[in-house]
Amino acid sequence: MLNFAKPPLTRVKSATVIMLAFSMFSIAAAHRAMGQNIPLISGGVGFETNTNGGNTTYIPVISPVLAAPLGNHVLVESRATILDSFFPKSDGRPGYTSDLFLGVTYLQADIVTSKHLTVVAGDFLTPFGTYNERLSPIWISNFEAAPLILGIGTMSSGSSVGGQLRGSAFSTPHVSFDYAAYFSAASTNQQFGAERASGGRSSFYFPAARLEVGASYGRLLQGTDPSFFGVHFWWEPENTSLRLRSEYAHGPHSSGYWVEADYRLSRFNNGNSFVGRFEPVFRMQQTFRSQTDPSDGLPSAPTQQADFGVDYRLPHEVRINSSYSRDFSSTGNRNIWQTGIVYRFLFPAWRSK
Repeated sequence: MLNFAKPPLTRVKSATVIMLAFSMFSIAAAHRAMGQNIPLISGGVGFETNTNGGNTTYIPVISPVLAAPLGNHVLVESRATILDSFFPKSDGRPGYTSDLFLGVTYLQADIVTSKHLTVVAGDFLTPFGTYNERLSPIWISNFEAAPLILGIGTMSSGSSVGGQLRGSAFSTPHVSFDYAAYFSAASTNQQFGAERASGGRSSFYFPAARLEVGASYGRLLQGTDPSFFGVHFWWEPENTSLRLRSEYAHGPHSSGYWVEADYRLSRFNNGNSFVGRFEPVFRMQQTFRSQTDPSDGLPSAPTQQADFGVDYRLPHEVRINSSYSRDFSSTGNRNIWQTGIVYRFLFPAWRSK
């Protein structure tokens, strides 16, 4: 199922007012600052189903994104998630019950100080590994479900409240080095919750080989002060439609990895043809546990899971996802079926002059 780390709001009305007020303020401020820097509204709308152990859940979801420039050096950006899950009643009676989720995934200001440094302040996605920042939006990820190890290093909420320094330390035609370092304060706010932590991520990218390798580190600065580390490997071979992505993460009580490959069949035919729109995907993942720890979000027992999927890209930014997963664990083996349709939208807040 979709992974949303932020807790659902119990008072939907107040959260809606906050989101609307922020959007109106950001757009108005951007309009005053520079009329030609038009704020953009993008995101995705989808409908997904998840059949796990014979029970099917239906999930309509919308995830809007706001990017509002304030002059030439400041960008305010935010992403929200609104969904309603319809699942069978737990008491065995016929029918379904629902659970409404409304939350702000992140709300941050990016201040570009130079070509090598951007200062980020606010509620931002924790830069640990690659999935949390790059692949979690519903219009990007190949599978509806997030990897099992997502909770390692991203703390309990998936986001941090504080400051971040990030950018490209250097870049040449042969190699570039990117970095991100952050500090998060403890916050018990219902919408902007976070734990006191610090860490970061760094990576090398080799353009000729189309290869990226990197490492992440995080430390929770409360409780027992646990540390987390991870590595990632991305490769897109030249003159092919193959993409290979992988991560490994290790925490104090658990560890695991995922490896994902997808291949667009446009190599065999035109990308706009019936066959060329198909994209087979495969993901293998495994988790290990040395001690019970419900806070990391991983399965309670060591687990292996193989995910097989086929995505189909329709015209006008519409995509159909379908997948089958087989979960192997000492607590029991399961079949997981998932389907979904997602529409990606993008438009300016108003017309430019």
